[in-house]
Amino acid sequence: MRISTIEVDVPVAVSVTVTTNTLSADLSDGRTISVPLAWFPRLLHATRKERDNWRLIGKGYGIHWEDLDEDISVENLLLGQASGESQASLEKWLSARRRRLTKRSSERRKTRHAG
Repeated sequence: MRISTIEVDVPVAVSVTVTTNTLSADLSDGRTISVPLAWFPRLLHATRKERDNWRLIGKGYGIHWEDLDEDISVENLLLGQASGESQASLEKWLSARRRRLTKRSSERRKTRHAG
């Protein structure tokens, strides 16, 4: 029995837009793919500034958000795959995030009152 192999070229991302509800990637083959932001809880919980701080990685085969420690591949977007992060991992990340944000807020208040 002979099995044929089909090779599929995955396009790369050339631009990314994140709104309050949607992650969209413009692809090198002219398509734009949009998925619900709810698929990626870290992006969903992010501020606008954090969402906008992305960069392409792997020559455009992936998207990275440094502030959120989030990586999403173009291939997974095309396959319709949401984040595979476990609830326990997300809760740990959210807890650390709350501590970090609380600390920053407290430091800003101290700086304002010291001046």
